[in-house]
Amino acid sequence: MKLSGLGVEDAHVESEERVWSGFLKLCRYKVRHALFQGGWSKTLVREAVLRVPSVGVLLYDPVLEKVVLVEQFRIGPLMSDDDPWLLEIVAGISEPGESLESVAIREVKEEADCEVKHLLPVSNFYVSPGATNERFMLYCGIVDASSAGGVYGLAEEGEDIRVHVLAVEEAWQMVEDGRISNAPAIVALQWLRLNHGELKDYVQ
Repeated sequence: MKLSGLGVEDAHVESEERVWSGFLKLCRYKVRHALFQGGWSKTLVREAVLRVPSVGVLLYDPVLEKVVLVEQFRIGPLMSDDDPWLLEIVAGISEPGESLESVAIREVKEEADCEVKHLLPVSNFYVSPGATNERFMLYCGIVDASSAGGVYGLAEEGEDIRVHVLAVEEAWQMVEDGRISNAPAIVALQWLRLNHGELKDYVQ
């Protein structure tokens, strides 16, 4: 139940303009929306990055109690004068007609060269709703991390991805002290902290 009772029918798009179409697609909108106290807002001008749904997979080995994370270059932190090499979960965007589950399996193979034994849905959320329509489907993938490691990624997509295998306690500490600083990885690892006991059922 939504507390406000407002929904998509309570917003009106007056105009849409494609501002940029490259690696990202940027549109400018003029919109009005219903107000909590009644009536309508003035016309607002908002830009939004349009993206297809994306997928992330936290790779976890419940036998070794280790997670498999990937490290790669990201432009966003560089523009904030931060370290642009981030420790993340495996992630990628969907292609037309491709199920989110198949995206997850494909990206795990491309980025970490791991085989997913069980794929468990965790959450589906907006990455940054004030700036983009992108929704992020988060999974936990049960894997054997005993031989994980190396450098992977598709050269034609400019990917240069190093695989790291960490004890879960170390990964949780990296969230707490800020060494892991991207939202999907934080959400995934906090979920694992709450639910890792139940994943012992997948130990074979």
